[in-house]
Amino acid sequence: MDLGLENKVALVAGGSSGMGLAAARELAREGAHVAIGARGRDQLKLAVGQLEEVAGRNRISATSVDVTDIEAARAWVQQVADEFGALHIVLVSGGSPPMGPAAQFQLADYQAALAKVLYPAINLSLAALPHLRAAGWGRLLFIGSETAVSPVRPLVLSGVARAGLVRFVQGLAADVARQGITVNIVAPGTVHTPPLDRAASRLAGPDATEAELAERLAAMGHHSAVGRLGRPEEIGAAVAFLASERASFITGGVHLVDGGASLIGPDAPHLSPENFS
Repeated sequence: MDLGLENKVALVAGGSSGMGLAAARELAREGAHVAIGARGRDQLKLAVGQLEEVAGRNRISATSVDVTDIEAARAWVQQVADEFGALHIVLVSGGSPPMGPAAQFQLADYQAALAKVLYPAINLSLAALPHLRAAGWGRLLFIGSETAVSPVRPLVLSGVARAGLVRFVQGLAADVARQGITVNIVAPGTVHTPPLDRAASRLAGPDATEAELAERLAAMGHHSAVGRLGRPEEIGAAVAFLASERASFITGGVHLVDGGASLIGPDAPHLSPENFS
């Protein structure tokens, strides 16, 4: 299937690892020029190597940027548009706030969650819009979480921030749809990423064997209907489709990619209260 992404320019915030990197790889494989941004310079270098493996003649760039720095993030968007001569696709991926129930946190924690998840997404979108409008074609995409769809008690900070993102996406989608721009959220369930490996390691203890770590990860995966963790490349494939010409009639949506976890309910062992109290 030709996704129509040849020579499109994609900016991927949080593109140096995990789901962001997987999505960047899919976009590069489909023929897009890809600019990734993240804070860690060493991780960015490794990510560029992975992207160049699949990019062929297409261009790859990497910038060390903290997207929670409003001015730095806007400058990065302009830099990418200037360097590549256009901008068509923006994907915002990133970390999640701490786990815990609603009453555990103070107001500052809620403010920090919005500053980490919601405000960078809004800022990058508004900075990119003039370039997408100039191109007459655009895709704004956000990697969110299942908490954008269903409440999960230990993930209240994520839920508050993702709920705000949903309303922003829905409002923006209605504003820009007739300009050839779509706006969508990909909402993963539990996906095997480096942060999940770290969580499994904490739960298993400092002396855990590889087999015990694998057992912890497998237990986390039971939360989905298919009985396993998601793979980053599965999220990347969903992103590439929504970024494509084929998805031109899909906008304003929150798209669960959770292996059916929403059908099972929020019963994941790594989210039990004793693990974050």
